[in-house]
Amino acid sequence: MASIVRRTGLVAFAAVAILMITGAMVFLFSAPPEHWAVAAVGVLCAGVLELTWLRLGRVAHRSPMVALPVLALPALATLLPMETAIGVISLGVLVAVLLEAGRVPVGLYSAGLQAVGGLLAALLFTWSRAFALHGLVAVAVASVGYVAFVLLVEILRKQLIDPPVERGGRPMLSLLRISATAGGAALIAALAANWSVEGPPFLVEVSPTVNTIEVLSGIVIVAAIVKVVSIFAEMRARLSGLVAGAGLLSAGAETGARSGEEIAQVLCQTVADSIGGESVVVRAEPARPGEISLPLSFVAAGASRHIVVSRDAMDGAFTGNDRRALDALVTTAEMVVRAGQNVAGLTLRANTDPLTGLPNYGAFQAALTNINDHRDYSEALAVLFLDLDEFKRLNDRHGHAAGDEVLRELGRRLRAVVRPDDLVARVGGDEFVVILTHLTTLGEAKIVAERILASTGEPLIVGPTTFNPMMSIGLAYSAHRETDVSQLVQDADRAMLAIKKTRRRGGAANESSINISSHRSSQMNDIIARAIDEDRLELAFQPIVSLVTGQIWAFEALVRYTDPDLGPLSPPSIVEKAKGLGRLDAMTRQVAVKAMAAAADFRLVEPRVVCMTFNVEAGQILPERVGDFVEDLANRYPGISLCLELNERSMAKVTPAIRAQAERMRDLGLMIALDDYGSQDSSVDSLVRMPMDILKIDKSLVDDLDDVRQREVLTALQGFGDNLEYSMIVEGVENATMASHLSALGIRSAQGFHYGVPESFENTLNRLEQYGAAAVVPRVNPALVREAVLPAGDAAAPAVILGE
Repeated sequence: MASIVRRTGLVAFAAVAILMITGAMVFLFSAPPEHWAVAAVGVLCAGVLELTWLRLGRVAHRSPMVALPVLALPALATLLPMETAIGVISLGVLVAVLLEAGRVPVGLYSAGLQAVGGLLAALLFTWSRAFALHGLVAVAVASVGYVAFVLLVEILRKQLIDPPVERGGRPMLSLLRISATAGGAALIAALAANWSVEGPPFLVEVSPTVNTIEVLSGIVIVAAIVKVVSIFAEMRARLSGLVAGAGLLSAGAETGARSGEEIAQVLCQTVADSIGGESVVVRAEPARPGEISLPLSFVAAGASRHIVVSRDAMDGAFTGNDRRALDALVTTAEMVVRAGQNVAGLTLRANTDPLTGLPNYGAFQAALTNINDHRDYSEALAVLFLDLDEFKRLNDRHGHAAGDEVLRELGRRLRAVVRPDDLVARVGGDEFVVILTHLTTLGEAKIVAERILASTGEPLIVGPTTFNPMMSIGLAYSAHRETDVSQLVQDADRAMLAIKKTRRRGGAANESSINISSHRSSQMNDIIARAIDEDRLELAFQPIVSLVTGQIWAFEALVRYTDPDLGPLSPPSIVEKAKGLGRLDAMTRQVAVKAMAAAADFRLVEPRVVCMTFNVEAGQILPERVGDFVEDLANRYPGISLCLELNERSMAKVTPAIRAQAERMRDLGLMIALDDYGSQDSSVDSLVRMPMDILKIDKSLVDDLDDVRQREVLTALQGFGDNLEYSMIVEGVENATMASHLSALGIRSAQGFHYGVPESFENTLNRLEQYGAAAVVPRVNPALVREAVLPAGDAAAPAVILGE
């Protein structure tokens, strides 16, 4: 049905176009030369206007577009009959589309659409004059009617004839764009009609013919400027799309982590972003008329596949730049696939034991770390360390070829007996390891180990000799996620060596054995998990001061915890273990709530304290982690600025989604800081990787401010901050001399023991109540405390010397 409607519409519009163009040519054949000159300029004007498309929706290449050749009609109609003027405009449209797209059906449809729209505009003009409307008002009404007619036809075509188009949930049309287009068309048409009669302003009136040519030429110039501007905008968008697309395609190439199908999906998205079209698909057939395509060699082996970009026939033809951009992106994708295949092959060879085909020791370590890091806290695993006894004697008696065959067969037996999610690796000459995953009890691990013992202990025929393998197996069981998983391997190894030692001391010497290690997950894991689950973490607060005013303007909240048995725990170990236990986000939420509540209390005592900062990893700011929670929390404390300090180590894994979320948070009034800049592996790249408001300089960059190089680095970073519009805070300020150096360099904010060590909420509140926002206050220096021995009967207390 849709194809019948399409053909019928095309035939109807083509017939009207041919009729109007033929009529215009017949009239002009006997017309005076000045009419030919006007018609020639009219053809040029209509052609340029036809190529200057205006989009009436916000989704590129997927919203209806209109061209406005009708703007030439008021000027042409002052000298030519209305039908002839419409035919001239239709001819200009036909020539322009044929030159751009080279497709006769599209050209005839466009010319016919213009012809019918022009006739409708002429009819509206006549009706408007019949109702005694002013001539210029009638011209404006006719122009608006033309825009409405063309838009209606395009909507019907897209809704009833063309396949449905995905617009990401956005509307097909923009009321603002429609209003601007209709209003602009009405204004320009009215001016063209007036100036064709009265003469353009600032020009000497010569004759109606010259007036009309001047008006048409002016429209050509304006339309050409609009077209050139749109071309430059498209070029910028295409270049940005190419750069972003190359980055997306190259991501993961160094690891060979993505398949050809996955890269093809990314390629389709990057092509859509950089070139644009109604659809970008991978299919067996190459491009049809109105499409562009290139073959893909990496999607399906032995099958012909092409990436095909389609556009609406009325949305402008593909250009040579479009084809070159497609070629560049496809070439990049093919290079990424080849690089990934090479990397994958090299990685496989580097991580595989060549004798047994099993993963080697490096691959085993990586796999164990990955399994441990990504298991649920309550999910258990076990490591089995296996050693083949008497292997050296086997090699000495029967040769290395026989020994190799035994190892290969043991590798096959181990692969066959373990479960699908378990991993077997060869880590030494006669040593194997097995990682047992998804366990719930030690009993499960023991059952699998016994199956392994039975399978590997079966007789093995090597040439004329029957060999009875004897295995020593050490088993280490981990009930919870480990913070140091290498300890699990060491315990399994020790358990295996204990069997060998028992044999040397007269134990069971002729049978395989399993020894279960006493390893249990670290006590620290349980302590930290319980402290977070029961919300028992505490905070300490360190002031951040202004070197300009000498006042505290912010505090940094630092996590603390004191265990009843172990005493104070190291803050870095609290954070690392919370991360390993999968509780980092929960801990961050608790810190955020307590920090902002404390900030509100501090501000009641000292209104100059306006900001609270605490540490997060970059990935945590995503909405599904702590982003939404922090935004809601900030809204509850409108008088306090909340600053998230992102540690520099986490900046290496910043994604576009994280950058976009950081920009969103800044727009909502939250601040983003880059913490510890200047520590190990710092780079200038970190300064531009993430949008930020504050750069915190690590104390390692200010430990010797007498060194001119350190001062120059700080000056340069301060200059970066001024240019990139972020503030700078120097950490690790230990004494007044350092503070003086920093002030002389123009540094405006600082933090360190000179201004106060991290203190509990109560002590911090007491300080604010006693000293206000003063940056430096008297404090007890333990090294200077002296007890004065006073005469008997003197009731004075021991003297305490106060100092910085």
